[in-house]
Amino acid sequence: MSIYDMILMVNSVKKILISIQNNSIIFSYKTNNSSISNDLINTNIISNNELIFSDIYIKDNSKILSSFIKELSIQYNINKAIISKIELTPLVLNLLKKATSITELEIKEEEALTYEICELLININHIKTINCYTLQPFMIELLDKNGITCTSRCEILYLSNFMDKNNLLRYSNIYYKTNIRITFPLSLEDLKDFEDFLRINKYLKVIHINRLINNELENLVNILIKHNRHNLKIVIHENITDEKIAEHLKNKNKTYKKKYKIYLSLEYSKEYLNNNIFKQTLTNTLKVCGLIISSLVILVVTYIGISNYVSLKQVNAIQEDLAKVIEETDPTDIIEEKNKENLNKAEEEETPLDDIKLITNTELASLLTVNEDVVGELKVNNTKVDYPVVQASDNDYYLKHNINKEENSNGWVYLDFRNDAMNLDKNNIIYGHNMYYSGVMFGTLYKTYNANWYTNPENQIITYNTLYENMKFQIFSIYKVPNTNDYIKVFFEDDNDFLNFVDLIKGRSIYDFNVSVDADDKILTLSTCSDNATKRLVIHAVLIDE
Repeated sequence: MSIYDMILMVNSVKKILISIQNNSIIFSYKTNNSSISNDLINTNIISNNELIFSDIYIKDNSKILSSFIKELSIQYNINKAIISKIELTPLVLNLLKKATSITELEIKEEEALTYEICELLININHIKTINCYTLQPFMIELLDKNGITCTSRCEILYLSNFMDKNNLLRYSNIYYKTNIRITFPLSLEDLKDFEDFLRINKYLKVIHINRLINNELENLVNILIKHNRHNLKIVIHENITDEKIAEHLKNKNKTYKKKYKIYLSLEYSKEYLNNNIFKQTLTNTLKVCGLIISSLVILVVTYIGISNYVSLKQVNAIQEDLAKVIEETDPTDIIEEKNKENLNKAEEEETPLDDIKLITNTELASLLTVNEDVVGELKVNNTKVDYPVVQASDNDYYLKHNINKEENSNGWVYLDFRNDAMNLDKNNIIYGHNMYYSGVMFGTLYKTYNANWYTNPENQIITYNTLYENMKFQIFSIYKVPNTNDYIKVFFEDDNDFLNFVDLIKGRSIYDFNVSVDADDKILTLSTCSDNATKRLVIHAVLIDE
């Protein structure tokens, strides 16, 4: 080693002062500017209840010093540890492991407590109280669950923009979250909290970002790779018109998809689609369809008749097979295995039992042997809509695949990929093809637009059951609307945003159902094509307590 390297090493060494006052042991940095001798790296100085160690010495001799701190705490009747700088905390906690008489911890620096420190604290059984400047709400829950009382000196708890926007106030919210929103650019606090989120969360499927910033996107993907997160979709909400940018994003998607199973997709705004893509596509489609219809009308009618007859036979056969699976399958082992898996994961993360939903629907549990994407079952009275509901990682797959994952033009009835299949969102959206002539999928929902149907109270209740609970929904709005996506909104900024949304969809209804929808309610939305695919037939219903 050169003299220059030795000088650098000595200058990088930090002196840590350990002092004793009353019943407290205090850890701080030695603030004088005197040079550090070579002996200080391997020895310590003891004088007048003060000890000075180098950080290197502490790291290399942690076991010896831990026993030494234990003896000091007994000798001086110490029950409290005070740390001047938060960055010292992991090092100090390692020294306090054996000092069981120390039950209180105070961190003086005005910095937010980190999740790393929380993890270390819950592994030290004898520390029962901690005083810090501030911390996030979910950390209070985590510490309290492990018998540690936490007080903060700042009246406002620390909450980054990322945690606030995604309502990550509780540990269980973080653990079970399937969809998150990220606003670029990310601050350092947002990046740190996002990494903590990935350490805790087990169910993330979709990340929504507000706009495309290449270096921010690259950094986000690198963090996901670092934490070994795969099979994720990143949805970019931006109207990209530059062909070079679009091509660059397409190439990035190929790379991420192939190497890491991370998928990128663009979601354009409603206004952009209406003003650009949709108008052009619709005009061209109508021109082509007009030529085809005028010359091949007889052939098309014949084909439709045969196709719908085949569709009806296919779906009936599938439904019979599903009924047979339910009848012949004992779901006990499936339920036990799935619930045990959920409980084990929750136990590892120490999630409160009240926040865990267990599978109770035996019929749906049986269908997991057919398709692991099964999430629920939907029934609309006095229609043929009575199907298991599936959910994929996007809204395209089950447009062209049935429940057996076979390619089929009927598709299947499916839940929006953005929705949480376990815990209901504010707006839970289910789609299905309008197979009018065969009557399969949502092909009989046209009946709901007739007065003799929607004025019948029996028909106004929709049944939607999941693996975890059985639910009833009261219809409060039925309407047809030109192609738009304003009614399939899943994320709401606040209660006012949600209530404005409710006013919008109520105002479109063809009938006043006289049903109130409040800010804390959750709704079910059924959507299908209507009027030769130029409109959407939409039904909204609110969750009710039976």
